[in-house]
Amino acid sequence: MSHLDVDIVDFILLTIYPTISLLIIELIYKFIKTNLKHKLLLQSSMLIIFGISYLVVIEPHWLTSIVLFSLAAVLLYQAKNSK
Repeated sequence: MSHLDVDIVDFILLTIYPTISLLIIELIYKFIKTNLKHKLLLQSSMLIIFGISYLVVIEPHWLTSIVLFSLAAVLLYQAKNSK
């Protein structure tokens, strides 16, 4: 990925960070067994924060941010439809 000035290891790490945080939130809510809606809202807000930080803090990763924002939108939709 030399055309983006991003090393492949950095790109993989930038992809793994949101995944790890999603899994950590999932494990925490699995142990405390609270409302599904709260978990989905927390996960979607975390993805939105990652998407904004990938656009602002790091050099712009537009495709990664678009994927994170679309996944956050899906999680918000699931939270809206959860019981």
